Amino acid sequence: MLKSVEDNETVPKSAACSFPGCCTPLAEGQLGRREFLKLVGFSTALVMSARLPVMAGPFETSDFNKLVPADKKLHPEWVKSLFERGSRTLYHGDDLKYIGMPVGGIGTGQLYLGGDGKLWHWDIFNQYVGTGAEHYAKPVEPSSPLEQGFAIQITSGNTPQTHALDKSGFFDISFSGQYPIGTIEYKDAAVPLAVTLEAFSPFIPLATDDSSLPVTVLHFTVKNTSNQSVEATLAGWLQNAVLLHNPWQDGIRHNRILHEDSITYLHCGVDKPAAPTLPAQPDIVFEDWNKDSYAGWTVEGTAFGKRPLKKSEIPDYQGDVGGEGDRLVNSHASAPGATIEAKDAQTGKLISKYFVIERNFINFWIGGGSHAGKTCLNLIVDGKAVCTATGANDNRMALQTLNVRGLKGKDAFLEIVDAETVAWGNIGVGQITFSDHPARAGALEELSDYGTMGLALIGNPAEHALAAAEKGGFSGREGNDASTPLSETLIGAVGRRLHLNPGQTTTVDFLLTWHFPNFELQGLGKVGRYYATRFDSAHAVARYVLNNFQRLTTQTRLWRDTWYDSTLPYWFLDRTFLNTSILATSTCYRFANGRFYAWEGVGCCPGTCTHVWHYAHAMARIFPDLERDLRERVDFGLALNPESGVSGFRAEFDRSLAVDGQSGTLLRAYREHQMSRDSSFLRRNWAHIKKAYEPLLKLDKNDDGVLEGPQMNTLDTAWYGKVAWLSSLYIAALHAGAEMAQEMGESDFAARCRTIAERGAKNITEQLFNGEYFLNKPVPQHLDAINSGSGCEIDQVFGQSWAFQVHLGRVLPVPQTRTALQSLWKYNFSPDVGPYREVHKPGRWYAMAGEAGLLMCTFPRADWDYEKAKGKGPEWAAGYFNECMSGFEYQAAGHMIWEGLVLEGLAVTRAVHDRYHGSRRNPWNEVECGDHYARSMASYGVFLAACGYEYHGPQGYLSFAPRLQAENFKAAFTTAEGWGSFAQQVQDNRTQAEIALKWGQLQLKTLVLTLPPQTQHSRVRVTLNGRAIKITQAVNDNRLRLTLATPLEIHAGQTMQVTFNHAKA
Repeated sequence: MLKSVEDNETVPKSAACSFPGCCTPLAEGQLGRREFLKLVGFSTALVMSARLPVMAGPFETSDFNKLVPADKKLHPEWVKSLFERGSRTLYHGDDLKYIGMPVGGIGTGQLYLGGDGKLWHWDIFNQYVGTGAEHYAKPVEPSSPLEQGFAIQITSGNTPQTHALDKSGFFDISFSGQYPIGTIEYKDAAVPLAVTLEAFSPFIPLATDDSSLPVTVLHFTVKNTSNQSVEATLAGWLQNAVLLHNPWQDGIRHNRILHEDSITYLHCGVDKPAAPTLPAQPDIVFEDWNKDSYAGWTVEGTAFGKRPLKKSEIPDYQGDVGGEGDRLVNSHASAPGATIEAKDAQTGKLISKYFVIERNFINFWIGGGSHAGKTCLNLIVDGKAVCTATGANDNRMALQTLNVRGLKGKDAFLEIVDAETVAWGNIGVGQITFSDHPARAGALEELSDYGTMGLALIGNPAEHALAAAEKGGFSGREGNDASTPLSETLIGAVGRRLHLNPGQTTTVDFLLTWHFPNFELQGLGKVGRYYATRFDSAHAVARYVLNNFQRLTTQTRLWRDTWYDSTLPYWFLDRTFLNTSILATSTCYRFANGRFYAWEGVGCCPGTCTHVWHYAHAMARIFPDLERDLRERVDFGLALNPESGVSGFRAEFDRSLAVDGQSGTLLRAYREHQMSRDSSFLRRNWAHIKKAYEPLLKLDKNDDGVLEGPQMNTLDTAWYGKVAWLSSLYIAALHAGAEMAQEMGESDFAARCRTIAERGAKNITEQLFNGEYFLNKPVPQHLDAINSGSGCEIDQVFGQSWAFQVHLGRVLPVPQTRTALQSLWKYNFSPDVGPYREVHKPGRWYAMAGEAGLLMCTFPRADWDYEKAKGKGPEWAAGYFNECMSGFEYQAAGHMIWEGLVLEGLAVTRAVHDRYHGSRRNPWNEVECGDHYARSMASYGVFLAACGYEYHGPQGYLSFAPRLQAENFKAAFTTAEGWGSFAQQVQDNRTQAEIALKWGQLQLKTLVLTLPPQTQHSRVRVTLNGRAIKITQAVNDNRLRLTLATPLEIHAGQTMQVTFNHAKA
């Protein structure tokens, strides 16, 4: 139920996003104030964790007199660790608790690899999952709705010993996640075998379809660590979870073992039942609650009161509870108590009389909390709950069914349970009917979780294969076929027998595949899954992966190895790339028609929101075809108003203007052009791109480069007056427009864009820079609107940051921009945000007391404060100012690095990295308004800044200007058609740089490198695989520009080398 702000549970939903089930911004997050302080307290010596180095301090209370200490007191060892190469991150013990690394393909659902190697979450069945801000303060722990796992059984000796490949089977487990590959090592002194698991879904930059497969590869390496030979079997088991969420339907689960060339496949599906031989019997209404007592039921506790309620007696705030008839039971409305919390704190139980199960189904209306086992309706047979159902955290009841076909003739009773005392600690139940038909009968093949799934063993025929197995996979009924009623559990297993001599090692490969084509999205209808247009079953997916196994696995490992074969710190490589895994979560989808679509975070805020997604740089550089299609199909297609030029910031879900999203979309259009082989994308879309400038130009009525009027933006309200960060994005977009127009031969429009942009830079600097940073000047008639006033706001020079990402050069002057970033560091970066948040309470929790972060907006000047900034706006929106949101932090951190503030940029990035250490929460789930929040992919922009990377595919232009350890630098790069590694070494007045292409091809005409400071060069030599390449050269602003006499096409396996000498100028 929706509760009041005072209840400290939830507040009214943001006006910017009214999609049902989306995140609800909270006054203090879903962690109560007292609970928060009890949980973390305050810290004066900042040790992020026993497993992390001391970051800063020690601090005195006086250091926080201004809440954000000017002297950060960063510990020298911590600063040193920012730059050091370090070693790969290994998690052990308790640090494995929250780990969930996505291991599915792009847009295929969300499947996690846990810290101990167990697969969990299993959001592959097309069910809506809504998330909000709560999983930062209260991280999700592993759980699974189905039985699946792997184990090794040692059969040498008198008694078989079975060891599950998870924390229950091995004592010493370590996890290393180098996305896309997770590696788990299992060791135990009592076990003569050591096992290593590599789990991943094929992930090959630029090969989007091969990276969008509904498959998880599980590669096991088994080593005999003893001095005796060992006989063993490594087996995997899988529950047939087809129609997992519709077990009441009338169907038959089937498992089949398919023995084929090079693969043994456990195929899991559902068949329609045989036609009934007898006519259906009439329904029996077991309970309609149409009475003034609980006659026929035993009442326990206080929650259910003394009688069923009339719907008219339900409190108004619970809304229309739905269901048949006029009466129901509801443990919230009936409970004693004057407040919502008091009512939800009551508990109780209703127990029915015994009855004999005479029909195939029990149909009923149910609502309330979704607490399994605590707010539920249970069917009890022989003293056990054999079937159960809960509400969905919704007061409105839904019609559900229990499939009891296999229990006919049994004595049973029902119990309605409320044993939960926290939010949604209530249950509502309406009419209960016994029937031979499920309540929501329909064609099985049209249900959302209808499809197939399976587990494959690659290689020789499996020596161990059971269509019907017990949990654990080693026992069961012999045979290649098994079936059960849909309401019953069916597990199958496949495995490999092993003989290992002392010290011997062998490998075993499994594939987990799934195929659930019936995805439906509220507001868009039946949109389907792209993978289902390529494959007709999970078995077909397995066959494709098998037929391409060597290529898919080798190239996935090649990318992982190329990324980590770098001089950059391991922690930095982890954090700047791991958010790319968001593409393999339920934030992102590929519809059957090929459209890429995304929430902001899992299940939260629809429409691939422009003002969020333009922060995200990863997808454009790793899978640029998806971004090009998103621009062409959506932003400049179905979302574009052909009259106004507005590109609706949520496409079909909200067609209005967000000025930052509009500017960001125009900048992204230029980026997508740059990440193309040729100019065809720009030519096809130029008319619409040009049209999309009109609504921004309209807000700049006097062409002075500064936007005015209502400016809706990513902080979810319209701002007014002159806003530095919004206008800086606008002038960056104008620079991009000038470049695109010039390439399209429209010199007049190019000149207009440049002129306005130059005026804008001058006016923003003169009017909105206060000597320390850029600000927002609200207009007197709109002081009630949210604004940052003279506050120091995180995105204030965002336009320049974006410009660096797309090789636009300066759009704002250097001195003021660097000063603004230094002020952000001074006023907004706190090694401990606790003291600040203790004073500034509104806002959600994305950094806890004792954790560091870059605050969204602080108010260091006496003329403005939070209350003035809030105006009369909603607290949930103004509260954003007090938060630390990682996507914004990455944007600012990357910009700092571009501008030479390397320590500051690394420190901000590392602060986020440390907040998401495995000891605290899931490293692969950066939370904002929803899990796996898209803005977090701004982290890839920090990597690009560290490399000083610039690229323009149609012009054949590539450039590097490393910001870290330029004298000995190596890092991965991507281009329109290929990827590889760039390396640079400067030693003894000599620079040697090389481009080693690992995959695809690279069209190159111009390469730009950076000379060491205050030097001049001589004797440039360029070779491709040892063959000399003719060039011309020029130097401008310490940048060496090499133009090839003839454009080159470099192919995978080739290396281009540049060598030149230099001396002090």
